[in-house]
Amino acid sequence: MSRNLGFLFLILSLAICQAAIFEPVSDKHRSAALHLFRPVDGSFGSLEESYESLRTFEILGVKKFDVSQSTCPLVVKTLEASPTCSKDLFDALRVNRILRCEVEADIFEKIASKLQTGIREASSLLDFYYGVGSLGLIKEQSPETNVQLSDASTTFHSIKSLSQSDGRWLFSFGSVESSTYAAGTVHPGLALETLAGVISLASSELDQSMIGAVKSDIVKLFDSTERYDDGSLYFDDKLLDTHGHQGPISTTSAVVRGVTSFSAVISGKLNVSYQQLLSCSLACLLAFVVLCEMTIKFLLPGELLPGDKILGLARFFLGIGVPGNAKDLFTQIDSVACLEDNKISIPLILSLPATVLSLTKKDQLKVKVNTVLGSSAPPLTVKLVQAFSSDKKEIPVLENQKLNVDPESSDHSLDILSSNIDIGKYIFSFRVVLHESENKKIYATGGQTQVPIFITGFINVDSSEISILDSDLGSIETKQKLDLSGKTSLSLSANHLQKLSLHFELTTPHGNSFHPHQVLLKLSHESKVEHVFLVGNSGRHFEILLDFLGLVEKFYYLSGKYDMQLTVGDVAMENSFLIALGHVELDLPQAPEKAPRPPPQPVDPSSIYGPKQEIIHIFRATEKRPPQELSLAFLGLTVLPFFAFLIGLVRLGVNLKNFPSSALPATFALLFHCGIAAVLSLYLLFWLKLDLFTTLKALGFLGIFLLFVGHRTLSHLASMSTKLKSA
Repeated sequence: MSRNLGFLFLILSLAICQAAIFEPVSDKHRSAALHLFRPVDGSFGSLEESYESLRTFEILGVKKFDVSQSTCPLVVKTLEASPTCSKDLFDALRVNRILRCEVEADIFEKIASKLQTGIREASSLLDFYYGVGSLGLIKEQSPETNVQLSDASTTFHSIKSLSQSDGRWLFSFGSVESSTYAAGTVHPGLALETLAGVISLASSELDQSMIGAVKSDIVKLFDSTERYDDGSLYFDDKLLDTHGHQGPISTTSAVVRGVTSFSAVISGKLNVSYQQLLSCSLACLLAFVVLCEMTIKFLLPGELLPGDKILGLARFFLGIGVPGNAKDLFTQIDSVACLEDNKISIPLILSLPATVLSLTKKDQLKVKVNTVLGSSAPPLTVKLVQAFSSDKKEIPVLENQKLNVDPESSDHSLDILSSNIDIGKYIFSFRVVLHESENKKIYATGGQTQVPIFITGFINVDSSEISILDSDLGSIETKQKLDLSGKTSLSLSANHLQKLSLHFELTTPHGNSFHPHQVLLKLSHESKVEHVFLVGNSGRHFEILLDFLGLVEKFYYLSGKYDMQLTVGDVAMENSFLIALGHVELDLPQAPEKAPRPPPQPVDPSSIYGPKQEIIHIFRATEKRPPQELSLAFLGLTVLPFFAFLIGLVRLGVNLKNFPSSALPATFALLFHCGIAAVLSLYLLFWLKLDLFTTLKALGFLGIFLLFVGHRTLSHLASMSTKLKSA
C-alpha cells in the first residue's frame, strides 16, 4: 500500500505542476471591449448584440456608452409583441435587465401568462430554455408578477428525459444526435441552466432524487473534459444537431454557465455520495482498482467537482489572452464572471508582472494572486517551493522560500539577489497557502504552479586574444590583445601555410561559465563572399583555430582582404555584441583549372527597383515680352470691331418685333439665346483655364442643345411668315 501511495503522490505531483503563466482580466480586456463593442448611430445593433455589449461592459465596469434612447424603444416594442418562448423575447428581457427601460407592469403579467402556457406545450430544449429563462428575468425585474411554475416537477422531468447515459442531452424529443453544448450553453443556454431556472421558479420543493440524478449527469459530463499540458481543461463538442460545430470556447462556456447556475439554486455544494463515485471507479481495469479508489478518496472526499477542475476551466479561458472578435470576448468575459462568483470553488490565479529579471538592475521577483476578474484574494501566503535551472533540473538552486507581502498592493516579492541564483533560464514552483481554513472550502489554488523565468545580467569578457600561427612549427608569428567591449581595428596578414587563432573567456557575475546561444566568427571577402564559423568552447574558454591550408577550397582561392566580425549573443546576456575586429590580408595560391568558383552574389534589389537618378530638364528661356502699353493698345484695337458691330446693329434698326409672343415658342427662343451666350462663355473659359478636350466635350452638348431649340425657334418663325404672306 505504501508503494501505491508513493506512486499516487508522484502522479499527482506531475499532474498539478505546469509551467505556464495565466493573467486575470485586466485593462487590456477593457481596451479591447471599447474597440470591439462600438455603437453605430447610438445602437449596438440587434438585441443579442446589444446584450453581449452591455453585459461585457457591466462585468468589466466600463461606463462609456449610453444606448438607452435607441435600444429601449426596441425592447418595449418586442415585449409588447410578447412572442411565446422566443429568442427575441429572451434577448429583450436580458437587455432590459441592464438598461431598466420603462415597461408597464401589465406587460410583464401578460408575458408571464403566455410563457407559463408555452412551457407546458414546449417540445424542444430551446423552447424550455427561452421560456424558463424569460420567466426568471421577469421575476428579477418585476417581483410582484406571478412567475411560479405550478407543475415544476413535470417540467423538470420533461427536460431531464432529454438527457442520455453518457452525460449528453438531446436538443428535442424527436432528435437523435446529442451534444455536450446542450448541457449548458450560453447562447442559447440549455439543459443545466434551464433546470436551474425550473428549480428557482418552482412553487414547491422538487424531489431530491431528480436533483441527485442531475448531479450524476454532471459527473458523466466532466468525464468528457480534455486537457492541455498547462493544466487547462475544456470541452470540445464534435457532434451537434443543426447548430453546427461551436468550438471549445463556446462549448466550455456553455458547461460553465450550466454548472454554476445549477449549483447556485440547490442547497449546499454539489455533493455526491462516496459510494456513487466508487461505483464509477470500478469501471477501471482490475489492476488499478486500488489506485482509483485512493484517487477518489484523496481528490473527491464527497465533493462532486474538485477545485482543480474549476481552476482548469478558468485557466482555459484566461489562456486565450485577449480575443480579437466581439463574440469570443463576450464568451470569455461572461464565463470568467460565472467562475468569479460560484458556490463550487472560486479559482485564484497566480501571475507574475514580469518573468524576465535583471541582476544588473537588481530586480525583485514579484507575484500577484487574484481572482479571475482581478479582484483581491483572501489572506494568503505564496511560497517558492523550489527553483531549478532548465539545464540542471535535478539540482534546485532555491528551496522553501516564503515571499514577503506588501500590505498596500498585496504583491508578494522575493529578493533573489541575496541567493546564489545566476544568469539563465529557470523554472520556479510556487504554492499558494490560504491562512483561514474556511477559505480553503471556498477558493481553489491549484497546488503547485510552475512558471518559466529568465534571469539576465552582464557577462564578463576576458582574456581576448587573436594570433597568427605558423602551420609547421606552431609558433606564434603575430599576437594581439582584443578589447571586445569597445572598438577594435586589427590589420593582420597570413598565407595559406599559417593559421588564425581566436580565444576569449565568458563568465557570469558569479564567476560561473556562460554558454551563449550564438558565438560566430564571420570572414567577408572584398568581393562580398562570406564565410561563417562556429566558435567552440570548453567550459568558460572559447576558441577557434582556422587552418588556411585546409580552407583554400572553401575560400575559393580568393586572395585579398577579409573583414572579421565576431557575434556573441544570448537572450539572457544583456551585453550581447556584434563587433568588427578588423581585417586579415590572405595570400592564397592560384586556383587550379577545376577549382570551385565563388557563387554569384545576390543582386541588391534597391539597385534594380530603387529610385532612379533624378532627371533635370532644361527649358527654353522665356522670350522677351513687349511693353505693357503696347499690349494694352493692341487689346483696344481688338475690342474696336465689337463696338463697330454694335453700332452697325443700331444703324440697321435691329429690333425684337419678330420675337415669339406665345409661351412655348418664346421659351425656345429664350433658351436659344441663352445657349449662344453659354457658347461664348465657354470660349472665354477655354481662353482662361479649360483644356481643349474639356472644351470640346462641353461644346458638343451645347451644340446639340442649340440645334434642338434653334430648330424649334426657326420653325415657328417660318410658320408665322407663311401665315403673314397668305393673309
